[in-house]
Amino acid sequence: MHNFTNKEILNWRAFLQLKAQLSKDKRLQNFYNQGTYSEDTLLCDIDFVALDFETTGLDAAKNSIISIGLVHFNLQRIFCRKTKSWYIDPQDNLKEDSIVIHRITHSDLNKAPDLLHILEQLLDELAGKVIVVHYRRIERDFLDSNLRALINEGIIFPMIDTMQIEANIQKKQSRKFINWLKRKPRESIRLSSSRLRYNLPTYPPHDALTDAIATAELFQAQVKYHFKSDTEIKKLWL
Repeated sequence: MHNFTNKEILNWRAFLQLKAQLSKDKRLQNFYNQGTYSEDTLLCDIDFVALDFETTGLDAAKNSIISIGLVHFNLQRIFCRKTKSWYIDPQDNLKEDSIVIHRITHSDLNKAPDLLHILEQLLDELAGKVIVVHYRRIERDFLDSNLRALINEGIIFPMIDTMQIEANIQKKQSRKFINWLKRKPRESIRLSSSRLRYNLPTYPPHDALTDAIATAELFQAQVKYHFKSDTEIKKLWL
């Protein structure tokens, strides 16, 4: 697993340039060479990709990615024609308790490619974009850990985490005197619960592509309610 935190990576553009030089895998080299936006780029000028994984469990060191969904978007539009989704042959065994959650069965995975077979396609979709997720410990840690197991080299890149944004908003609101006085409990920051606070529609959970679209919509709403379109990306990415 990578040992960097966003506080240590002060310049993502320079960091990705360094990673391109150090990487031994051609696919990762190409990905890093696409770079990223400068830290003062405005949100309104950025092309985003919302990304979601379904996994065989919650431990990135032991479990693996089982499906991937992504959608391209900006602050004005979600480009539904620019979606991609894959079932992935997992590196570990598909467990019954995880099937109950994501409803992906052994028959769904029949002849599904492994992660390496779609890695180049996946990285091409993500390269040069700002990736938006809901709970980065899944997408960041699983991709890094799974690649380490497969090619002995992990991956890291900047992300915006809509769950972290909700957590920060909850923390800020809890500091307000009136909420302290009423002892108002913090609300859930799960994807579906967070969407309800912005009057966004309810979607069936635990489908990678649907959750990616739901995350894109949530981020657009968060920016509209809590930030400005001319906010610099450095204030949000991690």
